[in-house]
Amino acid sequence: MKRMVAIALVGTLACAVLVACVDGGSTPAVSGSAPGPQAAVLPSSAGANWLESELAAQDGLLWVYRDNSDGLNNFTQKAFMGDNYRTIPEMDEGAEAHSGTSGIMAELDTTKHIWGGYMFLNGTLEAGSNSPRANDGRLDAGIDLTGAETLTFYAKGESGEEHVDFFAGGFGWEEGRRNADNPDSTQQISLGTVDLTEDWRKYQFSLANADLSSIACGFGWVVSSAGNVGLTTVRFYMDDIRYEFAEDTPRPLFLQSYASAKPGTDEAIINNFAYLYDNAVAALALSYAGKVERSLQIADAIVYAYRHDRYYSDGRMRNAYSSGKPASFPGWTSGKGEEFARIPGFYDATAKEWYEDFYAVSTSPGNLAWAVLALCQASKDAPGADEYLSAAKGMGDFILTLRSETGGFTGGYEGWEPSPTKVTYKSTEHNIDLITVFAKLADLTGDSRYADGSAHAKAFVLSMYDPKENLFYTGTGEDGVTPSKEVLPLDSNTWALLALGDDFKDGAKVMDSVERTMGVDGGYDFNSDKDGVWFEGTAQAALAYKLLGNEDKYHKILDLLNARAEPDGSITAADRDGVSTGFMVSGTDIPWNYGKRVHVGATAWLAFAQLGVNPLA
Repeated sequence: MKRMVAIALVGTLACAVLVACVDGGSTPAVSGSAPGPQAAVLPSSAGANWLESELAAQDGLLWVYRDNSDGLNNFTQKAFMGDNYRTIPEMDEGAEAHSGTSGIMAELDTTKHIWGGYMFLNGTLEAGSNSPRANDGRLDAGIDLTGAETLTFYAKGESGEEHVDFFAGGFGWEEGRRNADNPDSTQQISLGTVDLTEDWRKYQFSLANADLSSIACGFGWVVSSAGNVGLTTVRFYMDDIRYEFAEDTPRPLFLQSYASAKPGTDEAIINNFAYLYDNAVAALALSYAGKVERSLQIADAIVYAYRHDRYYSDGRMRNAYSSGKPASFPGWTSGKGEEFARIPGFYDATAKEWYEDFYAVSTSPGNLAWAVLALCQASKDAPGADEYLSAAKGMGDFILTLRSETGGFTGGYEGWEPSPTKVTYKSTEHNIDLITVFAKLADLTGDSRYADGSAHAKAFVLSMYDPKENLFYTGTGEDGVTPSKEVLPLDSNTWALLALGDDFKDGAKVMDSVERTMGVDGGYDFNSDKDGVWFEGTAQAALAYKLLGNEDKYHKILDLLNARAEPDGSITAADRDGVSTGFMVSGTDIPWNYGKRVHVGATAWLAFAQLGVNPLA
């Protein structure tokens, strides 16, 4: 981690770390592209299939531990128990893994403890508190696990001679009696003493006939000196701890934006980040591919986050949320004393602090615009579900407050509540998005304010076009007027063509300039330094060529993308690590780069290219 900034918050999880992150923008649809309901006539998409599989993989599962800091983890607060509290060892949750990037290592020194172990608790976060804590029984923090049939996990011993007791439930019970105000709905369910081996083995609890309606202790282990004679230190490993349900209706879910990186690396800081933009484009790609049920899972997560911000109620959304289910855990409340949409971050075990990202908690109109597009599509996919259009309108109304009388819309707000900074620069990319967003809202609602907003954004975008260079500038400086010319990003140009469509006559000239300034190795870089292929932007270029009627070029680029995709249908953000954008991470001197890491946003754009669909049309 290169730089950290901690900022206290009242009634939130507190603090912030500034890390590399992605910005969202807007993109118009290719002329003649088919909407979601007509997706059956479109070509198949391996990218959309992968997005669907990522959501489907969580059906019927609730994770206790999947990977270190994973957004799908539940029961994240740990409580030691034992005969004494001398030299209590903390578990290492970034240790050797059975699968994924990390597992849990636990140990107990039997020369200092007769017995000891840990409970994996849901914990509580009370209104006005900055830090969650393990349960004390005063608050109802149990998760309803009704319908779970088994609790499954993998474990192994350091030497293969370790003996460990594993259990679940039982919080607030003692000798068969309840001894807490809010105990678990079941007494302890024990697997008994397990004789571990040196190799990973799968273990499974049967949960038959257990009352799982409120579980605060999702998992636990105990080690005794009497059960491990001859071992001065009992060290063992656990991973992939999860509840399995026979039936489970797909739930609202945010997809993790990037494939997990190994704990301890800079890249791992955003492991549990679900960028709003990435999820919105994924929802659109799924809808256009005819995978409406999966698309609505993400749309439902967006609506939940919109309606349950921990502080705001004015229509804005954050740039990123925690991956997994959007809702806070039972017993976790915002400063308003209510449940809230979870914000991503990471826990520093040394500092014992939770850190959030400056960009993640901020609000960009470009990212918000893509969420509006996803919800407009959801309102078509689920007729009568008024919550989608209602939320889209609320977001649109918030964006209208960013209107500038000198043209276009400003870049939103940066930083933490209650007093984020309103930025004054204007992004071409954001305003491109708003051309389409406001046009769609106008069509769906008949509200002339949105039609006017679309025209206002369009005028700004056209003002950023340089007819000599045949390229669109990235936007303005802080004065909101002077064009920023230092970086010429690919997406400001490809998206402009997709959004403006037939209203813009210099499309072929723009793509000629794009080829000259950003073309590299058959694909396209984010900017003009040509230090690598940015796959998301390369897919956008393919669609721009399709819009212009250049089918040969479209198919040539699509062939490149398909060849560089992973076997499972996903694609990495770039063809190598360190592909620069020319920009810095918001509020820092850290370069914003893309790497060779599977990316939801890039895969969604791959799906658009495979389907031949322009999401900004």
